[in-house]
Amino acid sequence: MSELTINKLPLPIDCETVAILKALNKASRALGELKGEVSKIPNSKILIDTLALQEAKDSNEIENIVTTDDELYQASIDDSIASKAAKEALNYAHALHVGINKLKNNDMLTANDIIEIQAIIAPNQPIRKLPGTVLKNQQLGEVIFTPPQHPDDIVRLFSNLETYINDPEFHAIDPLIKMPIIHFQFESIHPFYDGNGRTGRLLNTLYLVQQKLLDIPVLYLSSFIIRNKSDYYRLLQEVRTKNSWEEWIVWMLKGVEITAKETIAVVNKVKLLMDDYKMRIREKFSFYSHDLINCIFMHPYTKNDFLEKKLNVHRHTAASYLKQLNETGFLTKLKIGRSNYYINVELLNILKNRY
Repeated sequence: MSELTINKLPLPIDCETVAILKALNKASRALGELKGEVSKIPNSKILIDTLALQEAKDSNEIENIVTTDDELYQASIDDSIASKAAKEALNYAHALHVGINKLKNNDMLTANDIIEIQAIIAPNQPIRKLPGTVLKNQQLGEVIFTPPQHPDDIVRLFSNLETYINDPEFHAIDPLIKMPIIHFQFESIHPFYDGNGRTGRLLNTLYLVQQKLLDIPVLYLSSFIIRNKSDYYRLLQEVRTKNSWEEWIVWMLKGVEITAKETIAVVNKVKLLMDDYKMRIREKFSFYSHDLINCIFMHPYTKNDFLEKKLNVHRHTAASYLKQLNETGFLTKLKIGRSNYYINVELLNILKNRY
């Protein structure tokens, strides 16, 4: 298929069909409820690390880069033991933080920002300048789409996408409808040699934050895509071959709705667990602090030097805290090699069983 099928945005899409507007209403309502529930957690920013690592794991799994929850959370506080797959997930989570910081600084997602984010996800894989990149059917291995091949075409379309993302007047439609269009266009431009899928999925989340639909990045579509992977690739392709925009947009909006509801359930479970830990730790120990709670909920796994650094205490003091939290059942000690890890098992179970 020729790269000539990729046209500059905006495209002549009917974005106000009955099906799209119904899906938009449900997605908007669920997303608004999620934003409200997150705001009820005083230190909600700890969710960025906790949930971002799950998104990193899921997004990598779509690309057949598989790691376990335990591997990932061990690596998050001790990257010296990280497997190659876990390191790639940590890169993804780091790229998210970089993207969020850029939004804080200028409230835009520029092409250069996206290039920098992709360089973290897939190091040494710049914008394509050589022909030969094609997209293949994962099962059959046949070429199903040839993205733009000439560097000038890639830059031209990428620049157009940058305008589409950042200029609300360029296509004055609801940003939740724009998100599937942006995702399709980015995946079809396929501007990089590697990391396009992961960068594109991260772009979804960053766009929701940029548009103030979320205060912090807590909604991630990768888990929905994993469970509906064949539909995801089929619908992307059918936009190219059949111009099936309505089905694609409705499907993505359904993903937002379902994922938002699932995330609300996770956030509420985490909040209840945090409240319980706060109350019981405060009753039992004089060393209770908000920072301590944040540490043991930021990552399900923790260890002595992590707590020492975060709480700015002596290593013996950190060791004493962890020992007492283990003895009273708040954390579970696990020895791996020479290192002792302390696991917030209840939090880990919430994250493992989030859908």
